This record gives sequence, C-alpha cells and structure tokens, in this order.
Amino acid sequence: MAASAAAPFDPRALAAKLHGLRRSQSQAPTAEFALPADLRHAMDAQNFLAADEAIASNAWKVTVSPDGQAVTAPLHPYVQADSGARIPWQRGTKFEAEIAVRLGRDLPIRREGSYGRADIVDAIEAVHLGAELLASAIEESGKISFLLFLADRLGNSGYVLGPRMEKPAVDTASGTPLKVTFNGQPIYDAPAQHPKGDVLTWLLDYANDGMRPNTSLKAGALVTTGTLCGAIELVTPGDIEIVLGGSACLRLALV
Repeated sequence: MAASAAAPFDPRALAAKLHGLRRSQSQAPTAEFALPADLRHAMDAQNFLAADEAIASNAWKVTVSPDGQAVTAPLHPYVQADSGARIPWQRGTKFEAEIAVRLGRDLPIRREGSYGRADIVDAIEAVHLGAELLASAIEESGKISFLLFLADRLGNSGYVLGPRMEKPAVDTASGTPLKVTFNGQPIYDAPAQHPKGDVLTWLLDYANDGMRPNTSLKAGALVTTGTLCGAIELVTPGDIEIVLGGSACLRLALV
C-alpha cells in the first residue's frame, strides 16, 4: 500500500498552538511543531497569530533571516511610556535596549531602483529609545527553524517606547555609552553595539524588499531597529533602567 501523502501545512493550526503556549507562558520543542516550508507559510501563520492576540498597534521589529531575507513582526504588548511601564515577565524573558523610529511619510515598494540610507533618514519623523522583551513559545527560539521563529513573531513578548531623541541618534547610536541596570545592579555598561553597526541596516533591507506587503512602512508606523546590547536574560521580575548617552533614560518594570 502506498504511503499516504503528508497533510498540507495549516498556518491556522500553527498559530493556535503558538497562541496557546504564549497564553500559558510555556514552551514546546521545535520537534513538536508542524514547520512552515517557506516564508509565505511562516508569514501566514504569523498573521493568524497576530489576529488571535488581537494586535492592533502599528509597531514592528525588523531583522534578517540567516539567508539574508528581510523580515518583520508586530510588537505586542506595546506601551508608550518614558517611565513607569509594566510588562509581564515570564521564565526565559530576555531584554534588549534599542533605537526605534517613527515614519513621517510612506516608503512604498519601488519597482524601479532602490532606497538609499538617506531616503530612510528623510522618511523618519521621530527617533526614540526603546526596550524590547523576548520570550518565544519555542524552546530553541530560532536556532533550529528560523521560519517557525518568524511565525512566533520573532519571539517578541513586549515593547516599551521611551523618550524621544535627536534625529542624529540613528547615525551615532553605535558607540554611544549605554548603561542598563536591573534592580539597581548593572547588567550592561559599555558602548552601544548594533549587530550590523548601523541601526538602519535592517530597515533599509526591508524597505528594498519587493515582496513585502503594500501596506507596510506607511507614515505613522513605528519600527524598532535591533539590539544595542545583545539579548540579556532576566531570571526574575524586576526594574530596568536604560541610560543612553548620559541623557536619554527609560525605566520599566517586569512584573
């Protein structure tokens, strides 16, 4: 008897499984998931997950896949607060200090030519200090299947948008003194370092992705640009203070 064909990938079922794990603040190993076969499958599942979580904010993270494909995911829960924000903590929560930008005009898909960095800077209306929290429903995060991790909103579990900074911060963030304390104890005290050096690299890559949705990168969208301190695991709830350049300060509590 011939073997039965494998069941087709069901993005709704994957989203429901991820949503259930997130709600119970638990994880499952990659081997227990039906894996997306390609970027479209992963984004279909991510979109269903965002719908299950009733995500309404126009706030996004950008990065690139291991093979260099620019990707994005919504930030949730998303809070705008210079101080006093409260974000749920769970076991395995990691923290990243970041620069976020708000677009003042659309960056439509270009069918001819491509965007340069100056085009991105011109489109930015505001620059902010921000804090991203990460807690994936997948035990290995994206180490085994990046597409599964993409479906899981790239592991995002919250974002706090902090004070507005001068626009040139997008040029000078890397190398600027950055100090992060947790419950009063320093957990990062060194020059800020973005993985690509330039905080706008991944946003520029995404802007030039001809396959991104036509609704993406519209005026008003908030985009966070990647960690300045690596991903730091926080083993307990507590209070975080971020000081970038000695002046921009953001405080939040994990509860």
